Amino acid sequence: MSKFIFSSPRKYVQGAGVLDELGTYVAELGQHAFLVADDIVWKLIGERTQKTLKAAGIEFSWQQFNGEASSNEINRLTQLAKAQGSNVVVGLGGGKTLDTVKAIADELKQPVAIVPTVASTDAPCSALSVIYSDSGVFESYRFYSKNPDLVLVDTAVCAGAPARLFASGIADGLATWVEAQAVLRSHAKSMVNGDPTIAGTAIARACEETLLTWGYSAYTAVSEKRVTPAVEAVVEANTLLSGLGFENAGLAGAHAIHNGFTAIDGDIHHLTHGEKVAYGTLTQMVLEQRPDEEIARYIRFYRSIKMPTTLKELHLENESWENLLRVGALANSEGDTLKNLNPNLSPEDIANAIVAVDAFSRTVQ
Repeated sequence: MSKFIFSSPRKYVQGAGVLDELGTYVAELGQHAFLVADDIVWKLIGERTQKTLKAAGIEFSWQQFNGEASSNEINRLTQLAKAQGSNVVVGLGGGKTLDTVKAIADELKQPVAIVPTVASTDAPCSALSVIYSDSGVFESYRFYSKNPDLVLVDTAVCAGAPARLFASGIADGLATWVEAQAVLRSHAKSMVNGDPTIAGTAIARACEETLLTWGYSAYTAVSEKRVTPAVEAVVEANTLLSGLGFENAGLAGAHAIHNGFTAIDGDIHHLTHGEKVAYGTLTQMVLEQRPDEEIARYIRFYRSIKMPTTLKELHLENESWENLLRVGALANSEGDTLKNLNPNLSPEDIANAIVAVDAFSRTVQ
């Protein structure tokens, strides 16, 4: 029997300057906030955050995020939150900070508010976290019974971040519809373990349409740290549409191949999540035998926003075949989503596609 599920945050707020309204929205959730942010983010927006929370009469304490969404980091911060007596958890920063904060709130069974400072991933709106080892190797997905209670996105803050991170969010978002189509074809389940809804599928499609229509102009505006209507549209696509789309329509090859890259060491780990997902998306498209011109269109778009489309740009041009097979094996593991694309793929199939993307990309004008 089919079971259709649609999951979403309780409230999503986006706009230039909305960080200064954070206290008003957090007050709906609790009166003692446990804040998590890395040192860079805290120096950037910590003062404004404290001001808005104080104005709303909210007590708070801040703890520094140490950089990895690992079980040890989640446990460390959970114990500190318990000691502080918080009743709402607030995360400020990028994807790994936000995934960690969702896990802390789940451990404490408390509301969670998510405040992205970059529009670089689809993590903010989802009811799951990607868990890594302390050294950054993909381990598992952790699922929650509910999505964040609040996602608040200040587009001026996001536009002030490096344009590379904004472009990475576009690349992450472009995987949404590509992967959703694979899930529909294979009759697989979404990330909320239901059949994809019409709404979830429409959102995934709208994500791609928005990014291909306004992604480049938004990227150029953010390169000048400006907020334009195109930037607002793309921030929404990177954050809300991509988040709702991947969760409710499902994941397949692009993100599994991204996770596979964590099996090897080297300079690839200096790349962002979205940069690796971009290459994973192209690899999925090769495995699907999509038309050459469709793949070429994605390659040209990725190049326009400086996303990698060759092994050299991934720092893998000298990688051994054995290591590419390790990437393929991890991408194809039981706990990941590659089987939503094709349950019969081998590590060799995946490694061959990774190399084929490089060969094809180098011919595209």
